[in-house]
Amino acid sequence: MTRRAWLPMRSRYSPASRASANGALRAVHAPNEHDTAGVEPFDDVSESTVPNRIDGHRRSGQSAERAHNGTPANSDTQHEPLGPDDPLAPLPFNPYKGNRGLTRAWHAMKNSLAGFRVAIREESAFRQELTLAAILLPCGVLVPVEPVSRVLLLGSVLLVLIVELLNSSVEAAIDRISLERHELSRRAKDLGSAAVMVALGMCLMTWVLIVGPLVVHWVKARL
Repeated sequence: MTRRAWLPMRSRYSPASRASANGALRAVHAPNEHDTAGVEPFDDVSESTVPNRIDGHRRSGQSAERAHNGTPANSDTQHEPLGPDDPLAPLPFNPYKGNRGLTRAWHAMKNSLAGFRVAIREESAFRQELTLAAILLPCGVLVPVEPVSRVLLLGSVLLVLIVELLNSSVEAAIDRISLERHELSRRAKDLGSAAVMVALGMCLMTWVLIVGPLVVHWVKARL
């Protein structure tokens, strides 16, 4: 008698009866394929959980991608300050860059004169070309040619000095980095020497084409 009274109460409060009362079957673990055929779809599933799952998968995917790329997962952290060797780091403060007007012109003139003194004292090639310029510049002023031709004569001589100064600055910068023999250092110095040779060739061509006919005419007149 007692067992018969207990069985209806057990079936009344079983999980299957509660699911049928709510109108949905929340979870069924089917041991085989035949038991899954009678499972009905849920009718009270909250749709708010779906975006949460999507966001969770999306965040986990972003975290995995950041870990794969080597970036930290927390991208909102403040970046570390750039080191002095970083190419994007700000340049150190230069007191001469803040000068303006006559003060800047004064400092620029002093630096230029210092560069001339160093070139004359240390660079033998510049001394030779400066001696050649001391001879050709007065000749370019006194030779009887048109103003445009005179400018070409004087400018070709000054161009040689300019290119030689640039070549000397490149050599000084390379020696500052390293004095060892390196292919790239040799290439840079050779390119600077080639630029000087081109400037010398341009100067020679200008003087031969402009002054050459005048010299030939003067020699013929003397003979």
